[in-house]
Amino acid sequence: MPTKRNHALYIEDDEINDGSDSDDDEPGYVPRANASRIHYVPDESTSFSTNGNRRTTTSNVATPASPSKKTRISLNQPEPVQPSLQDWDADFSEFDAEYGPGMQRAPRSLRESDDPHGQWARLDREAFLDELLRLDGRGDFMEQASCSGLNCNTADPMFRCSDCLHPCLYCKDCVKELHLRTPFHHIEMWNGTSFQRCSLKSLGVRIQLGHPPGELCGNPSKAAGDDFVIITSQTIDEVGLDFCDCSCAAAPPIQLLRMRLYPATSTNPRSAATFSALRRFAHMTLESKCSPYEFYNSLARETNNTGLEPSRDRYDEFTRMTRQWQHLLLLKRAGRGHDPSDNRVESTKAGELALLCPACPHPGKNLPVGWENAPQHKAFLYALFLAIDANFRLKRKDVSSETKDPGLVRGWGFYGEVTRYMQHLAANWDEPQERSTCVAHDAVDKPDRESLGTASSGIGTVDCARHNMKRPNGVGDLQRGERYLNMDYMFFMSLLGCMLGLLFVSYDIACQWSKKFWKRMEIFPPNAQFTPEEKRVVFLVPKFHLPAHIESCNISYSFNLTRFVGRTDGEAPERGWSDINRLASSTSVSGPGARRDTLEVHMQYWNWKKIVRLGHTLLQRIKKYVPLMLETRAAWVDVEASFPYSVIAQWTAMAEAWEADSTKPNPFATTIRRDDLKDVRRRLAVVASRDINSLRVRGDMHETEMLSMGLQLEDQQRIFARNLKHVGAHETVDQGTKRIERETKLRRKIDAWMAVQQLFIPEVAVLRDRENTERKRISATQALPGIRADQMKLWLPSAIGTRASCDESLRDYEYQLRKGQAAGALEEMRNQLLLRTHEYRYRDRIEGVRAKTRSATRAKEIDERIVTAADEYRAAHAALVSLGALLKRSEWQKDFKPLRQEDIRGRPSAVFGDDERRGGGGKGKKARADPVNEPWRAQQRTEAKMPMSWIWLSEGSTGDEKDVVHNEALRIEWAKTRAKAMRYAEEVDLLEEEMRRVLQYLAWRTSWWKSLVGLRADKQGIEVEEGHAAYAHKQASYMEGIRARFEAQWGGVGMLLDQARTLYASMSADDGDDEEGATMAEEAPGGGWLSE
Repeated sequence: MPTKRNHALYIEDDEINDGSDSDDDEPGYVPRANASRIHYVPDESTSFSTNGNRRTTTSNVATPASPSKKTRISLNQPEPVQPSLQDWDADFSEFDAEYGPGMQRAPRSLRESDDPHGQWARLDREAFLDELLRLDGRGDFMEQASCSGLNCNTADPMFRCSDCLHPCLYCKDCVKELHLRTPFHHIEMWNGTSFQRCSLKSLGVRIQLGHPPGELCGNPSKAAGDDFVIITSQTIDEVGLDFCDCSCAAAPPIQLLRMRLYPATSTNPRSAATFSALRRFAHMTLESKCSPYEFYNSLARETNNTGLEPSRDRYDEFTRMTRQWQHLLLLKRAGRGHDPSDNRVESTKAGELALLCPACPHPGKNLPVGWENAPQHKAFLYALFLAIDANFRLKRKDVSSETKDPGLVRGWGFYGEVTRYMQHLAANWDEPQERSTCVAHDAVDKPDRESLGTASSGIGTVDCARHNMKRPNGVGDLQRGERYLNMDYMFFMSLLGCMLGLLFVSYDIACQWSKKFWKRMEIFPPNAQFTPEEKRVVFLVPKFHLPAHIESCNISYSFNLTRFVGRTDGEAPERGWSDINRLASSTSVSGPGARRDTLEVHMQYWNWKKIVRLGHTLLQRIKKYVPLMLETRAAWVDVEASFPYSVIAQWTAMAEAWEADSTKPNPFATTIRRDDLKDVRRRLAVVASRDINSLRVRGDMHETEMLSMGLQLEDQQRIFARNLKHVGAHETVDQGTKRIERETKLRRKIDAWMAVQQLFIPEVAVLRDRENTERKRISATQALPGIRADQMKLWLPSAIGTRASCDESLRDYEYQLRKGQAAGALEEMRNQLLLRTHEYRYRDRIEGVRAKTRSATRAKEIDERIVTAADEYRAAHAALVSLGALLKRSEWQKDFKPLRQEDIRGRPSAVFGDDERRGGGGKGKKARADPVNEPWRAQQRTEAKMPMSWIWLSEGSTGDEKDVVHNEALRIEWAKTRAKAMRYAEEVDLLEEEMRRVLQYLAWRTSWWKSLVGLRADKQGIEVEEGHAAYAHKQASYMEGIRARFEAQWGGVGMLLDQARTLYASMSADDGDDEEGATMAEEAPGGGWLSE
């Protein structure tokens, strides 16, 4: 677990929520390898112990399997829930998916079929090539003398269809008759040497609109100029098309639509696209982000790829048709066609076309009665989690204008109404924006860099932070970087009509954006404003972005430390950008309306994909977080067992007061902060930059810089010496080469530094001469004379002492550096001891040789870091002893005491706890025999009897209860453990509520669709009325089906949560192997996830 010194930031492996929610792993059929004759299928029963440990009992059931067929596992069935393991690979390392645990199989020789691709290349490639060439001729019909048509004996047939299944040869009349119902097939004619394409139009086939197939029209009317082009899902075809001009005929565009042909214009249409072509393009662009240009050109190439007979250019018409088609689908799927008003489209409300997130709270749709009166500790279940971000990849060049291209979706979807948006910006553009007092944010402080040469420098968006869906009216274009003026408008417009009273808002610059939030709200219309009493807004910074902020932000705006947010990470918009950024190249040269319409459709599709996968997504999160909830609860109980009740009570009161009022003392913040080595170096660098006294500068180096380099070389010497110990007595050739190279580089650095040091301390040359003389005298009796680089004395002021004269300022500067070095080493040692304790506790909970070996390796690495930190501290302490005597300073002794080996021990788990809490309520337990962990347990028992090491106590403290209460390191560690456990418990509560909301929302949506039936019964014909009703019933059935699927997937959730919460509430200190809790879990009713 990476840590950051001196403040409360901590990042964990699952810090960034797994809400990436990739859509590439849709359920389907996964082929397995060739099966053996017998499968040993594990039949598992799973339970939890009271500290969150998972028990799995496995029995093997032999089942026959075909030796010659591949078995397929259906993943479409409702997925049983099984609590996830901390280390999946370790627990299943010895389980074979085909043969079961412990089953040995003899290796078999490779077969030809094991490499089907290579088999095809070796055996079948030439045969396949010949068959493709054979189809360019007449093939089996080369000797055909008469037409293949029914009862037709016409000689020398010359025509065949390249789209029909059988490549039979027909005469002209038969091929025309066969394709009256398939007018978009492509005909080839044999010219004696090869086939050449000819159109059905040239053969006399015509498409008659307004009448059923085969019925003659009494008054047909050819399309204008008998020139009609239809874009199909495969090609671009010129066809013969006749409109019906009878007295009862509909208008030409309507005739086309009723034949599933979409007209390019409403007046004298000469082009159309098939509905299948428009659907194909819609799916292609939504999944692959292909542009209309790319799709259209692929059709043109399929029509004719030689350039000899280029297809008719209908690209502009196709672009227009696709845009209209996608817009109509938005209206249709939002139920606007069923609205009884006379102006159905124009009366669409703001954001009404956008798909809502079913898991978010929507009053009147998926919240229980009385939700607004929920107690304070339950109010977070009905809070709205929002995430704000800007994207500068989606720029738009300065082409076209709002007048020429206003767009079709005018504030009805994700984009707000553009006219009002631009008027708001124009009226308040000159409002000053304060500069950041945190880290530099170029998009805010230097907006011109992102906006040069563009009409829009990017887009901003407001997302659902927990489910990664776009919010209605929460998207807008940016003009000059990420101005608060733009982002405020999107935020407040997305909240119009919101009745929820608690908002958690994530924004990567929330620390700055929140400062004048309430003041900036005053420029918005009254219906967009609210007071702090009406809505409580909690501002947070996304977890991935937070480490880049200053220390105070890492505490005040942390998701980890904020109550009632669960495991939300706030990074939802970032996950959506990767999908929509692929539109950047095509939309950058679009007009403003076309660009917005395109983005609207893609954002709608993004939301839809998220909705249909909510069953899987929420299920996976429950499976992940329920075991972690129990595990972190056990860790919390274990930490609290280390301290008396009075200490925990005082810390808890402090934490709860800060959670209720952030102006109260923060339990995660430290008020006593000792400068480490980096801080001292930074301060001395400032001194060097301001020091104009040439006596303290030699060449281009200040004496503070010379001392800092000396400490770095001293550290490199320790590292080199430590590496030599690991090599051992018999080094390999490669090890010897690396050792020599490293030692040579280190020696060169030391020699160069010594030359500079001698300029500041001339008398050090005398000390080195004496050292060299003594070394020569001793080396005369040595078999291998010489000295290693790590043994070369650097003769820093602390080592010189009184042996030679040294400037007082040099001693003072080294004194400051050594204090920083000692503080940093002590902090690092404490961090590594805490990490080692965590690793040992983790090893207690895992099973399997592989997992325990990996844990032992990690523990060994941690021990090495502890030794390194201890060596560094001892070196700093020895230097402080010398310098303190020379400078007559002793204040350092309060903080830095001599470090004995027995002082280097972790914080004992039961120093201040009473016997009952340590024993888990007085119940005796017998630990399992474990030779790997027994040394750690013995060490724990020994350390529990010893007083707390001075390294964990504040300066001047004695280790009594009062000192513990005021010890910031211990309080912060407790606060972190408490916060982590609470976040996991909150997450499980939120997930349970979200599952309930999803089901209720889908039920409401089903009823809503059914309520639309018959709303326009008196306004249209019976045919249209039937279509309206059929579509409403179809959508209702979809909602019912999705709800039923989710309900089946989540069938065991309730039982799992009941059992997990019972264990959670019953946990007490050190009850990790509570047999009573295990028995309760095993005896739980079957049918749920735990019975798997």
